[in-house]
Amino acid sequence: MYLKDFEIRWSDIDANRHLANSAYQNYMSHTRMAFLMELGFNQKTLAENEIGPVVFYEHIYYFKEVFPGKPIKVSMEIMGMSEDAMFFEFHHNFYNHKGENFARCEMMGAWMDLKTRKLTGLTNDFLT
Repeated sequence: MYLKDFEIRWSDIDANRHLANSAYQNYMSHTRMAFLMELGFNQKTLAENEIGPVVFYEHIYYFKEVFPGKPIKVSMEIMGMSEDAMFFEFHHNFYNHKGENFARCEMMGAWMDLKTRKLTGLTNDFLT
């Protein structure tokens, strides 16, 4: 399981003064890309291979409000991947400063060839 720490910023809060729905999505995206970058999927490598990740859905389940002032953690787990690594499923969990799970997400995505604009699997260079 990959974990990323975040500080809730003023811009992450909505009119109800709790963490905005869009902030959850931004934190998950940041966590996924940080994980992928650590595996060598950085902007340079993605550009050289003309591929990019796309999201089909993010199903978010909210359990408890969270407010600014305390750090949070976002986890990411790879739950599944197609044989050619074209499709992938990640799960995210959100934890408050006490370690309590306040939200979770099931995410499904794929890789897209940026030249053809069609879905593509990953080459063996990425899978080894």
